[in-house]
Amino acid sequence: MNINLSLLGQMITFGILIWFTMKFVWPPLTQMMEERAKRIADGLAAADRAKQDLANAEKASADKLREAKQQAAEIIASAEKRAAQLVEEAKVAAKSEGERLLAGAQSEVDQQVHQAKEALRQQVAELALAGAEKILRSEIDANKHSQLLASIKAEL
Repeated sequence: MNINLSLLGQMITFGILIWFTMKFVWPPLTQMMEERAKRIADGLAAADRAKQDLANAEKASADKLREAKQQAAEIIASAEKRAAQLVEEAKVAAKSEGERLLAGAQSEVDQQVHQAKEALRQQVAELALAGAEKILRSEIDANKHSQLLASIKAEL
């Protein structure tokens, strides 16, 4: 066998193999690789979108949480202000009620003091009359003495 002929046969066979591979094997392989590259690119793009969506969702939830805390603080401040207002109103009401009760008690005390003074005047007048009657048994003029006792009573 001749080496040149053998080499020529191998080159023709190799050329046919290259043509066959380029015609029937290579296009499906390149198509599968392109499809896989496209799927990988789509997956990476979806992952990037998901990361962006997650970051946006975290930011939105942080904003909502901050807003909720602010509203809660406002509600608490409002409740504390209302509580202080109610306490102040209760103090004012209690003070006015205490003053009213104190005025009523003072009026009652004044009335009882006045009644006690009147009763004491009456008793002093009766004692004075009894003492004067014992001393002046012999010359008692009831009309004259009643005027005298009325003036003494008025002085007391």
